Amino acid sequence: MASTSMTVSMRELLEAGVHFGHQTRRWNPKMRRFIFTERGGIYIIDLQQTLQLLEEAHGFARNLAERGGSVLFVGTKKQSQGAVEEQAKRVGMPYVSHRWLGGRLTNWRTISDLIDRRHELRRLKDEDQLELLPAKERISMLNELEKLEENLGGVADMKRQPEAVFIVDLRKEQLAVREARRLGLPVIALVDTNCDPDEADYVIPGNDDAIRAIKLFTAKVADACIEGARLGRDRAVSRRDRGTEEDKPQETIRVASGGDGPKVEIAIGVAACPDNGKAPGHLLAAAEQAIYVDMRT
Repeated sequence: MASTSMTVSMRELLEAGVHFGHQTRRWNPKMRRFIFTERGGIYIIDLQQTLQLLEEAHGFARNLAERGGSVLFVGTKKQSQGAVEEQAKRVGMPYVSHRWLGGRLTNWRTISDLIDRRHELRRLKDEDQLELLPAKERISMLNELEKLEENLGGVADMKRQPEAVFIVDLRKEQLAVREARRLGLPVIALVDTNCDPDEADYVIPGNDDAIRAIKLFTAKVADACIEGARLGRDRAVSRRDRGTEEDKPQETIRVASGGDGPKVEIAIGVAACPDNGKAPGHLLAAAEQAIYVDMRT
């Protein structure tokens, strides 16, 4: 598998304020191993660990996207809404930037029905069918569509449950965390000093309140998805080309003597198949064909 390394510098992290944690009185003792020092009553996060763990999260997201998997981006607090929506749309991934509906992952059948309802109302509106309804009914359906757009707009094209979840602020998104853990979905998370890192499979220690920090990490995870999707397409093309080459008939020429003079036998064969040495029926039939050409003098 081709490997690509994520590029982010210590300077970028410092300029984005990634190193600033919460006040010392608001912390989770489990984050102790990610803290570098304390200054002015505020914990300073160890950015060396942040770089290393960000690289691991980036690699996981890239490999997941290479296999065709999807990552659900989640960030409903004000500081993260814009970045989550922008980056998820950029890479074609589902996202939740407003209220998390309970059961969004664990009660997928109901959520799927709501998504279908949203598509139906959207179609009626686009085709001006709602204009044919009485005013009261039309207004009611438009209000329903507005709520569905706000709560489900980011997952409207999601056909199945995601393979992983990227979360900004574990404390804020406790519902999402619990549902992901219940389903066994890997959780990538931006984890501040007041959070429990055990709730994430891929911890990225950093400031989850600074807009620049959120934008930086969300963009890096999105970049990983783009790289993975590209690697997956390249691999599919390579596999298809290799299969086409293996399926090409191979010709062998043998000269045999006969009563009417020498004959040339041109046998059309196929390359050995990797399964059990047997070629598909149509190729086997072609392989058994022999063309005899008289070479009389």
